[in-house]
Amino acid sequence: MQQLLFQTPDSTQPRPVREVTPFRTQLLKWIGNKQRFAHEIVGFFPERFETYFEPFVGSAAVLATLAPKRAVASDLLKPLIEIWQTLSANPSRLKEWYTERWNLCMAGDKIAGYERIKASYNSQPNPADLLFLSRACYGGVVRFRQSDGHISTPCGIHRPISPAAFAKRVDIWHDRTKGAEFVHSDFEPVMDSAQPEDVVYCDPPYLHTQSILYGAQSFDLQRLFAAIGRCKARGVYVLLSIDGTKKSGRKQCRLPIPEGLFEREAFVDCGRSMLRRFQREGENLGDEVVADRLLLTW
Repeated sequence: MQQLLFQTPDSTQPRPVREVTPFRTQLLKWIGNKQRFAHEIVGFFPERFETYFEPFVGSAAVLATLAPKRAVASDLLKPLIEIWQTLSANPSRLKEWYTERWNLCMAGDKIAGYERIKASYNSQPNPADLLFLSRACYGGVVRFRQSDGHISTPCGIHRPISPAAFAKRVDIWHDRTKGAEFVHSDFEPVMDSAQPEDVVYCDPPYLHTQSILYGAQSFDLQRLFAAIGRCKARGVYVLLSIDGTKKSGRKQCRLPIPEGLFEREAFVDCGRSMLRRFQREGENLGDEVVADRLLLTW
């Protein structure tokens, strides 16, 4: 096993296979959300493939940008997957959840209303509360305390989008994700079900920046590398987004990547880090340009 450094992006890196139209309409706000540059990631997908798999679906930005005919999307956070399952099976209910909580939050003291919804989620985690909290929390950074798994993010300074605007987004997302099956699962069983010429895109918690994500404290990167190796051996195409250069490329992240697992790498410009904007409120973020590293098994 070799220690590979992140290299500074340059003109020799692989180029996308095709141009993909950006899809900017965000449904959930989430740490590590790839919405702004998901089209660049999808541009590296093979031109032809069978089923699309996304075992760390999160905000589903890449899935919705791709809008595949067949897909399996999963995540370990049950209330999150229940949001996506409801979008698929009963989008009207998703609109109702958001409207009820928007009215509660905006009818009087916004912060007090937000805190009531947050307390409701923390007492009994559920998709309806999580849906609204993701849109209303500060900077869209849903933080989970390591000690008890409770959401700790305060209310955002912005006004959450109206129920009418959210309802339009639900309709758009329902249509773009209609080919997907949403599964509550650890990543290994989902990845192990992929067949030759399927595509798997992995966007796991980033070890250097996302320790506040649910489950990130116990995430085992070596277990993921093993699952990727099994996929590659079966002829499954795998793409992995992983920590890239930060602070304009001055920080290099060392990761124990197995030799021969990946054939190519590319960098995707992520712009300013939303997480660092949260952590450094009021500071100039000119030095916080982030480049995502994209590793490919073919």
